[in-house]
Amino acid sequence: MPARSRTIDRRRFLKSTLSTAGAAFAAPMILPAHVLGLEDAVPPSERVTVGGIGIGRRGSYDLGCFFEQADVQFAAVCDIKEEARRGVKKAADEKYGNENCAMYRDFRELLDRNDIDAVLIATGPNWHCTAAIQAARAGKDMYCEKPCTKNIAQSLILAETMQRTGRIFQAGTQRRNLPHFAFACELARTGRLGKLQKVFAHPAGMQAMTSGWLEPEPEPDQEVIDWNMYLGPAAWRPFNVKQLDGFNFEKGGGLVGGGVLEWGSHCVDLCQWAVGDCPPPVEYNAPADGQLVATYENGVELIFRETGWIPLGSCPVRFEGETGWVEAGDSGQIVLSSPELRAGRDVAEIGGYPATFHVRDFLDCVKTRSQPKGNATAAARAHMACHAANIALYLNRKVRFDINTNEFIDDAEANRLRSEALREPWRI
Repeated sequence: MPARSRTIDRRRFLKSTLSTAGAAFAAPMILPAHVLGLEDAVPPSERVTVGGIGIGRRGSYDLGCFFEQADVQFAAVCDIKEEARRGVKKAADEKYGNENCAMYRDFRELLDRNDIDAVLIATGPNWHCTAAIQAARAGKDMYCEKPCTKNIAQSLILAETMQRTGRIFQAGTQRRNLPHFAFACELARTGRLGKLQKVFAHPAGMQAMTSGWLEPEPEPDQEVIDWNMYLGPAAWRPFNVKQLDGFNFEKGGGLVGGGVLEWGSHCVDLCQWAVGDCPPPVEYNAPADGQLVATYENGVELIFRETGWIPLGSCPVRFEGETGWVEAGDSGQIVLSSPELRAGRDVAEIGGYPATFHVRDFLDCVKTRSQPKGNATAAARAHMACHAANIALYLNRKVRFDINTNEFIDDAEANRLRSEALREPWRI
């Protein structure tokens, strides 16, 4: 049951209990301060109970951001690695001063718990969409790391599922909740730059490959490392420790997404926001001169490029209109074509792309049932643009995409890369 829907019932129950007790007994009822929400504690009715699925390197950082929120109660961890499970449990138990954090190897057991409101999904990219769909069907809200999908078909299913089930989904595109990036997107989206002409994204490497096998190694005991569960919906292959936590393992639906999908999940997402969170581009050219140019239905160009950036840190984006331009990066700084574009605005410069604000946005939306900045529809469209660009890279030629049918036009070869079969027994 969502945290917000529990609030009224529990509050009424507490008030009723105190009233009845006062009438029935001469002596006052003494309740712990944390139950009443005193001493900076959050009452149980206002807490969001969270479980973690796949808490590795990135997940540990995300979990730290959740730990910072006073209204979060972290209750359970699921991971295919025993060492990771025990590490997260130790951190949670130390934070809360108890031994209540439960451990699971199969995330479905965690999802079966009725007391968990939301889950943090920080597995490898191979699992993101499948786990998110399972979580939605189990009635959980979710903060899901990116890349959120492996292909175009998964992107469409993800958006449809969240809309149909009414679950709150926040993609781990935390730059949407950083002031300078938000301001840059606002300038483009609201016409302050004049008619928008070009948006630029940094792919951090433009290459598309297929994932494969490495030399077989002895498979660990299932309790230590559950290799079969790690593979999940991906095609089976023998155990090799280099593919465990492999940066490129099954990132893009048979295709390894490389920089286009990894950084594109962030940079293209910001470009999509700048053009108004519209459907993805309709045409993707073959790479040329270090760039890949895609074109939206309204004529705006989305340009993937690795060089030519103002040194503003990682994940740079640039938006150009007829009368002005803006560029921003992870340093927290923005550069404008004219100081007048600020119009007296004091834009906070927060470097290092922290996720704390994004996590807070997610938790607030869990309570209010409103849509977060990185909602499923926005994430799906940005990922579709990345997948289509990746297909153009892989085929090394132009592809055209129909945003009404969500298929490539007269291109059977490209359409075969829109989806992939999932290994039994997994379905989405």
